[in-house]
Amino acid sequence: MTAELQPQTTVARRPAPTAGGLVETARPKLDPEALIWAEINLDAIAANVRVLRSHVGTRVQLVAVVKANAYGHGAVPVATAALAAGAHSLAVGRLDEAVELRDAGIAAPILVMGPVPASAATRCITLRLTPTVQDLTVARALAHAARTAGQTVPAHIKVDTGMTRFGLLADEAVAFTCAVAAIEGLEVEGLYTHFAAADAGDLASTQQQLASLLDLVGRLRAVGINPAVLHAANSAATLALPAAHLDQVRVGAALYGLHTTGSSSAALALRPVLTLKTRVIRLRYVPAGTPVSYGSTYHTTEATCLATLAAGYGDGLSVALSGRGAVLLGGKTCRVVGRVCMDQLVVDCRDGSGVQEGDAAVLIGQQGEASITAEDVAEVSGTINYEVVTRLSARVPRFYQQGQAITSAPPLNGTTH
Repeated sequence: MTAELQPQTTVARRPAPTAGGLVETARPKLDPEALIWAEINLDAIAANVRVLRSHVGTRVQLVAVVKANAYGHGAVPVATAALAAGAHSLAVGRLDEAVELRDAGIAAPILVMGPVPASAATRCITLRLTPTVQDLTVARALAHAARTAGQTVPAHIKVDTGMTRFGLLADEAVAFTCAVAAIEGLEVEGLYTHFAAADAGDLASTQQQLASLLDLVGRLRAVGINPAVLHAANSAATLALPAAHLDQVRVGAALYGLHTTGSSSAALALRPVLTLKTRVIRLRYVPAGTPVSYGSTYHTTEATCLATLAAGYGDGLSVALSGRGAVLLGGKTCRVVGRVCMDQLVVDCRDGSGVQEGDAAVLIGQQGEASITAEDVAEVSGTINYEVVTRLSARVPRFYQQGQAITSAPPLNGTTH
């Protein structure tokens, strides 16, 4: 056994972690504040940034997408590591996510990809954010706040080329962009779209979306509007469609080592960033026919050793893992038996050899030669790897590895771990 991970309990907002690395903990000291924890390898974040930058080339800027608490990994530490490794800027989904980054002292450009209300215009200007503008009322509010502050706000306009979600339709984008460009205090810095199926084997629809965006760019240039920054590629398109790289690529999943288009991800050797562990809190030997967990949906088929783990759907695990999922424990792959509960789940560790109460079990990650990936968990759960990591709850402490030091995450929403 090497070093033990001990969370730091505090209610204060702390700055981004300093350089430091997670040390493997085979049998951590029992502590109710660390019954389950995530280990986030910031060296892997940096390595993935370097691999992706090499892939897209020096002309293309890499935007690190850190929305939804950096896909569950921790926005401030991940953003800090990505920028230090060469990411040009950051992107978030909501204004409050950008506020968190600014409060932590991060000064890099931040694109807010979701809506910014007119009431938040002054805040947006004060924090030097780059808003996505979809409404003239909001555009005028932003421009007024910028003029009051003696500034010009750089704005991006999102065009819906086939996602049928957020963004202007191509038919309305030219008139809207012209109207925004005429407002003093606001600069149309960027134009972008989002692909709906870049992770599919057939890229025909993605190529059509890209063509629609470029057609719109041509129409805007014809009337004298030439946005300085064009971007369309998400992680999947960054890997699979070089024509979509344009001026910037927005990488989320790839940044975290999550696979989008499998062959491309493997070819780039992106490193998984997150390991999720929990502890054995009870071992018991039971005879055949013993019912397990809610509803008694499972009965043991022979005498066996059952291990209760301190992980459940309250931590972000899916109930769909009931009777289907697995963990790595004692050098073995152990199957989840019975229903996943809010705080606990039960696995069958057969004869129980090599397992003790207090041992670490791996829910996502590697133990010895065996591994369970986020993609494995997603397949069993009937979902996608993005959801598997993003849904990890606030009560799961995050620990950060970079070099040889270990730092813990600031609490989410001002709460303690």
